[in-house]
Amino acid sequence: MRLFISLIVLFCLTAVIPVVGQGCVKIQSGNLVDTKGNPISVGYDMYGYNYQAHIFNGLYENFSRPTPPVTSGTEKLVMKWSDDWLANVDCNGDGKLDRGLDPKTGKSDGTSKGWLTNHFEGDYLGSDGEYHHYTYFAKIVYVGPPPAAGPDPWAAVRIWGLYATIEEIQTDKFGEYGGRLKSDKLVAPGLGKY
Repeated sequence: MRLFISLIVLFCLTAVIPVVGQGCVKIQSGNLVDTKGNPISVGYDMYGYNYQAHIFNGLYENFSRPTPPVTSGTEKLVMKWSDDWLANVDCNGDGKLDRGLDPKTGKSDGTSKGWLTNHFEGDYLGSDGEYHHYTYFAKIVYVGPPPAAGPDPWAAVRIWGLYATIEEIQTDKFGEYGGRLKSDKLVAPGLGKY
């Protein structure tokens, strides 16, 4: 009887283990490249990306991976993303990190899903001749294509076609970088839904 129960438990446990990882290439292999063909490695690269940790932490100008990387600037950017926005594995065999990876099937459709956050921080020269500090934070989520018929509930905040900005917070005490304070909460706080 114990053997029968043990087999049932073992079967149940293996049935819920995600497929991701089986046959997928990891960053540690050294065989993955970014969109420009540069090798991806574990840890931060010269631009500020750490794909294993799902984070970019660097100068704003470097998010697009320019050649050569920008070494000085006034605006810093921290981006964080979910695994289904940009995974840290390649399961579809194209040599790049997967977008829209389904952890249950190990298949990717190439479209970023889930969420992304952007946190900008910097200083600008105001009309008073002094430098002033500002911050800007946004939560961006996948909402899918607009409906074929009827109103689009995301129309006012839709960006890049398939995504929506669900929260923006901006601070600028001096007020010349888009206002003093802006906060638009469209949905409940957090990103667990996405």
